[in-house]
Amino acid sequence: MQLHRLPSIRNEFAEIADRAVKDQMTYRGFLAELLMAECDDRARRRSERRIKAAGFPWNKSLRTFDFDANPTIDPAVINTLASCEWIKKSQPLCLIGDSGTGKSHMLIALGTEAAMQGYRVRYTLATKLVNELVETADEKQLNKTIARYGRADLLRIDELGYMELDRRGAELLFQVLTEREEKNSVAIASNESFASWTKTSTDPRLYATIVNRLTFNSTIIETSTDPHHPATTRARAEAPSKAG
Repeated sequence: MQLHRLPSIRNEFAEIADRAVKDQMTYRGFLAELLMAECDDRARRRSERRIKAAGFPWNKSLRTFDFDANPTIDPAVINTLASCEWIKKSQPLCLIGDSGTGKSHMLIALGTEAAMQGYRVRYTLATKLVNELVETADEKQLNKTIARYGRADLLRIDELGYMELDRRGAELLFQVLTEREEKNSVAIASNESFASWTKTSTDPRLYATIVNRLTFNSTIIETSTDPHHPATTRARAEAPSKAG
């Protein structure tokens, strides 16, 4: 047996063997313990690789999110999202609210949950994504970049909606969203309500189409604690309906 390919068995053999003797395990029980240790460790390492590949800027988890500090966020809704059923259905998620209300924390924490459950996740800032698309378009590599972002089971775009986008940037972003539509999930976080997005674009109609892509069959969560900030219901009303 090549134990270098079974590191957990190699590392934990003595401890498990001692426990087997103490607990008077059968040979089958002892072997099952060894194999379970190896399988658990492999699952843990796979999760760690997926989390690292996602490119999260910080480590955030749902366990460390302070729901008491932001009562507008319903823990039951977040726990439902943590099951990743929406990712299976290729549905979007939109987190809308003021700075400091937990959007990025939630975006990363839910992405981490998805990675731990076996999904391929990518995290990016909106500005970084658009700049990369522009650069690769200039280098005639745009299709490869769009395909790469299209393959992820979950694409998480942070700080979207208040960055100024020219028509070219908006068109390239729209291509990424179109590539993923109804095939893979997108989750976004924005400080601005959907109605405000068109103010930062030189082509408001195209930006409205982007909003349309993000809100069709989407879960929209309002994270703001400011009573004057648009509520979730208003955010839904502002989102344009699905066009044919």
